[in-house]
Parts: sequence; structure tokens; C-alpha cells
Amino acid sequence: MIRFITTRATILLTILASVGVSAKAGTILLEGNYHGKNLYVQNPFASEGVGFCTFEVKVNGQVTTDEINSSAFEIDLSFFQLALGSPVEIRISHKDDCKPKVVNPEVLKPMSTFEVASLGITKEGQLKMTTTNETGKLPYVIEQFRWNKWVEVGEFEGKGDPEKNNYEIQLTTVHSGPNRFRVKQVDHRSKPRYSFEAKVTSPLPEVTFQPGDGKKVTDAINFSSATLYEIYNAYGNIVAKGVDKRVDVSGLEKGTYYLNYGIQTATFKK
Repeated sequence: MIRFITTRATILLTILASVGVSAKAGTILLEGNYHGKNLYVQNPFASEGVGFCTFEVKVNGQVTTDEINSSAFEIDLSFFQLALGSPVEIRISHKDDCKPKVVNPEVLKPMSTFEVASLGITKEGQLKMTTTNETGKLPYVIEQFRWNKWVEVGEFEGKGDPEKNNYEIQLTTVHSGPNRFRVKQVDHRSKPRYSFEAKVTSPLPEVTFQPGDGKKVTDAINFSSATLYEIYNAYGNIVAKGVDKRVDVSGLEKGTYYLNYGIQTATFKK
């Protein structure tokens, strides 16, 4: 008699990629950072109707003492005396014919908690910032106030160290006269967290452009020096933006356009 042995295929499902949540037959793996909140799990019966689905939970390699023999249970992360921002790996082992559900895996996502100890702009246009209380690696966005609004002009990756982080970022959008900058982070809650403002006065000459305000343009706009710019059509839609000394507008349709550049606003006709 010939016997055929069937090997169960391993199934890998991404539940929540931003916090490293994945599952395979028999194990659910969650990875992220501790932010002072516990996890809650819905725990169905095994398919044969005897006992519950989950049979073991490990946090950073240690078996928990949580009561998991119930239809729902809590993974008490405070028991492990983790510092805020500490890496966390959770393994939920379950029977193959059922699967528990983690109700709130987002509590392991990076959160914006940074505090700014110092923030300044050097005469050479370098942003220097020192932060504390970072509890997860999130990108920082640099904003500059110009044209009566805050404009995103750069981005850099946060280090995530809760003790102290030093950053030095070279800016390319410093304009003539007074400049205002700030830094923000946005986490999974979609609510931005801002630093205070940093100000610097630059001796750079004011930027001009050819052919000039209200004039007709055929092929290109030429600035007196490289500058941040935005071009809007008559409907208020942005059609071009960047940092440059020359902007090719030959592909634009005929009409009137609005131009933000340097610290000025103007119009031109194509």
C-alpha cells in the first residue's frame, strides 16, 4: 500500500503592514512599539467544539500569564514593565482549524510624541533640531511660511529614541528677508503634531523673474536665482511646482496663470 502524506501549505497574510502584523497557520505575529496600551483578542472555540482556539501567547519571547481560556482576553503588556517606545513582538499560537482576531493592533503603531528641546536655523540655511520623547520612528515634515500659508519644503526620517535625538538638515528654500520654519509629524491618528517656529533673516537678494508680472510667456520663466515656485491655472489647480532657476511652460495651455515664487506672487499669460 502506498501512503500519500500531504504537507499543509503555510499561509502568510498581511493584517496590518505598518506595524508588522502577519499570520500563518498556527501563529499570529505582531510587531511594533509599546505605547502604554494593552491588546484585546477575540478567541473563538476550536472547530471540534472542545476548548478555545488560542493555546499560548508570548511577549518578546516570554509566555504570558494572561487567562486565555475564554472567548475574549487581554494581553497585559504592562506586566512586562516595558519602557514607552520599546520594541514589542507578540506571538499568538492557535489551533490550525480556527483563528483568533486581534481587535486593536493599531496600539503598536508608531505614535507622534516628540518634544523639541531646541530648534534653530543657521545663517547657512541649516535646520538644527534636538528632540526627546520619541516613541516610534516616524518621518518629520519641514514646513515654511510663505505666500500667506505653510508650505511643505522637506522631509527626513525620525530616529525614534526616547532619550535624545539630534538632527541637522540643509534647507534649499531660504528666501530673502525674514524666514519662518516649523516641523511636524503625523501618525496613524491623522492628527499633526507641530514644533514651535524657528526664524532666521537672510541677506539674500529678492528674486525677480522674466518676462515680469502680467506679461506673456511663450517657452519659459527665468528667475534671477533658484527659488521655490508654484504655478496655478485659472481654476486654482496647481500645474507645476519645484525649486529651480528656469521653468519650462511650453506645454501649458493658453490662458492666465498665477505664480508664487520667492516671497512674491504674480501672474503671467501663456
